[in-house]
Amino acid sequence: MKKVLIINTHQVYEGISSGSLNHSIVEIIKETMLNIGCEVQLTNVDKGYKINEEVDKHLWADLIITQSPVYWFGSPWIYKKYIDEVFTEGLKQGSFLTDDGRTRKDPNKQYGTGGKLVGKKYMLSLTWNAPQEAFDNPTQNLFNGRSVDDIFISNSANYKFCGVDVLPTFSFFNVMKDPKIDSDINELKHILSHIFN
Repeated sequence: MKKVLIINTHQVYEGISSGSLNHSIVEIIKETMLNIGCEVQLTNVDKGYKINEEVDKHLWADLIITQSPVYWFGSPWIYKKYIDEVFTEGLKQGSFLTDDGRTRKDPNKQYGTGGKLVGKKYMLSLTWNAPQEAFDNPTQNLFNGRSVDDIFISNSANYKFCGVDVLPTFSFFNVMKDPKIDSDINELKHILSHIFN
């Protein structure tokens, strides 16, 4: 039985972002994974967490899914705090990685090859106000042709640095001005249903 950790990074901003969409998506992810026979654990970062328990959840999981709103082109600051605390503890314990993979005897070894979480998968799911057309298009001013995965490399690099296979990011685009929530949910369910194939 595959094991899935879902991390909800939502942070409430009254009058702007209540968290209902991200909460609904988390429940859909959870239900989909349970329906394909997975065990599921859930962390709601804004509800608080115990650092060592989160380390253990990462060690337990075969798949880690982060569900996040996009605030000012990144995840909420509480998620950065979560990553700093949990991954630093995983480093201190020697459970997530053994340094950066290089040694003083072999400093030319590829940086980022010391991960111990090999065989695990990571997926990021995002809710954006930005439209899909803003990405992968060099004529768009803001991102200049960059992809969603380019913009969110700071999230995925943490996992890749620890040896985790990083899957393509899933995005709910344009959620405030032209949402396609139902079709996006169907697409996400399809991806998740085949994620271990």
